[in-house]
Amino acid sequence: MSGTFVGMPAFPAAAREAVRDTTLRGNLRHATHTIRAKRARAVAELDDWERLRQAGKRIKDRTLRHLDRYLVQLEESVTAAGGVVHWAADADEANRIVAGLVKATGETEVVKVKSMATQEIALNEALEAQGIHAYETDLAELIVQLGKDRPSHILVPAIHRNRGEIRDIFTREMGEWGRPAPEGLTDTPADLAEAARLHLREKFLRAKVGISGANFMVAETGTLVVVESEGNGRMCLTLPETLISVVGIEKIVPTWQDLEVFLQTLPRSSTAERMNPYTSMWTGTTDGDGPRAFHLVLLDNGRTDTLADEVGRQALRCIRCSACLNVCPVYERAGGHAYGSVYPGPIGAILSPQLRGTGSDIDASLPYASSLCGACYEVCPVAIDIPEVLVHLRERVVEGGEAVREGNKVRLRPAKGHAAERAAMRAARWALTRPGALRTGQRLASRTRRLHPRTLPGPGRAWSGTRDLPPVPAEPFRDWWQRTRGGKGGAE
Repeated sequence: MSGTFVGMPAFPAAAREAVRDTTLRGNLRHATHTIRAKRARAVAELDDWERLRQAGKRIKDRTLRHLDRYLVQLEESVTAAGGVVHWAADADEANRIVAGLVKATGETEVVKVKSMATQEIALNEALEAQGIHAYETDLAELIVQLGKDRPSHILVPAIHRNRGEIRDIFTREMGEWGRPAPEGLTDTPADLAEAARLHLREKFLRAKVGISGANFMVAETGTLVVVESEGNGRMCLTLPETLISVVGIEKIVPTWQDLEVFLQTLPRSSTAERMNPYTSMWTGTTDGDGPRAFHLVLLDNGRTDTLADEVGRQALRCIRCSACLNVCPVYERAGGHAYGSVYPGPIGAILSPQLRGTGSDIDASLPYASSLCGACYEVCPVAIDIPEVLVHLRERVVEGGEAVREGNKVRLRPAKGHAAERAAMRAARWALTRPGALRTGQRLASRTRRLHPRTLPGPGRAWSGTRDLPPVPAEPFRDWWQRTRGGKGGAE
C-alpha cells in the first residue's frame, strides 16, 4: 500500500483519543445501530441466506485458487471489447499509469466515483502533485474531501459527521471547489443533498475524464460492475470521453452466474436493500454510447503476498459491504480514523497488515484492535473468519516467522514491545505440555489464593487497569473431579 495516514500513532493511542470524543461516539452509535438493524431485517427476508453466504465463499475461494488464469481471461475479454488493460504491481506504478493516461488527454480535471482502491493508493494526492484536480462525486466522499478529512467507514465515509457539521463544511468550502452552497443552507437532509447535486452537476457536465473502481469484474466477458445508491456513479461512468478504472485483482468473478450470488448478498449486507438503486455495468467501449476510451488498471499492491498466506488469504474474499464494522464494539467506540487506513474496522484489522506488512507501529497493533467476540464473522456475507485471521496475525507480530513480501519469501522479526507476551506464551506452552507441572502450579495457585493481588503489576496493568483479576478457586478442577467423581466411574 502507499502507507498509513500521515502521522497516525498505533491503534491504542489513536483509539484512546477517539473514545474521549463524545460527539464522535454519539454519531457512530446512532449510525451503526441503525444500519445493522435494517440489515438484519433485509437478510431475514431470505430463507436461503446461509446457502448464499456459503456459495459466495466457495466462489471466491475457487477464484483465488485460479486467480492467474481468470486474470488472463479478463484481460483477453476487456481487450476484445475495445478496452486497454494495464498491470500495476504497487501504488506508485498505478498512480504513474493513471496520471499518464489523464495527461495524454490534455485534461487537468477528473471526476471520480467512490473507489477504495484509489484511496488505498492515495491517487488524489498523486494526481494533485501532477497538477490534476480529482473531484469526488459520492456525497459522503464529497463531504470528506471538502472537509479536508479522511474517510472513517467503508460504506459511509462521513459517518463521523452529523448534519450540522456537514452544513458548516458545505457553507465554508463549496465556493472554493466550484459552485458555492445556497444562501441560508439548512441542515435538513434534503437541502444538503440538493446543495451537493447543484455543486456536482457542473462538474459532471464539464469533465472529460472519469475515474472509477469496480465492485466486480466478470472474467468471461470483461464486464465491470459498480453498485451505488445516488446516481453519481452512473454519471461518472457514462458522461466522460475517457474512463479509467482502478481495481484490485481480487475483485474478479469467473462468470455472470457467479455474479448473481453477490448481487443478492452485497446490497442486503451493505445498504440493507434488496438491490442497489444503481447497478452499472460496462464492457469495453461502444460507438456512440458512453466513453470513447476505456482503461482498466489491475492493482496488486500486496494482494499476491496476501494470497500466499493460507490463513490470511480469506481476507481477499471481502466484497466491501461494511457489515463487520457495524456490529464491531471496538469500531463503534473508536471510529474509523484510529485504524490508520482506508480499510477500518475488523476487515481493516486483517487486511491492512497483510497488504502493508506489520513493520509500522500501527500495522503491528491492528490485529489487537478486536475483542474476538466473533460478531464480524457471523455477519460476513462471504464467511471470512476474521477472528481466526486476527489470532494468526497476532502470532506473526509476536513471534515473527516466514511471510511473503513483494513476491519474495522473507523471515519477519518479532515486533518490538511484545517480549513479555512472548515469554508468557512460551511459559504457557511449557506448562500445558507437562501435565505434572500444570497440576502442581494449579495446586500452588489455589493454596496461595488469599495472597493474590486484584491487579497485575508492570505491563499487566494494561489488562487489569479496567478489570479485576478472576479469583482462583479453592481447589483445582482436577482435584475436585477426583474427589467428587473419581471413584464413581465418571459423570452420571
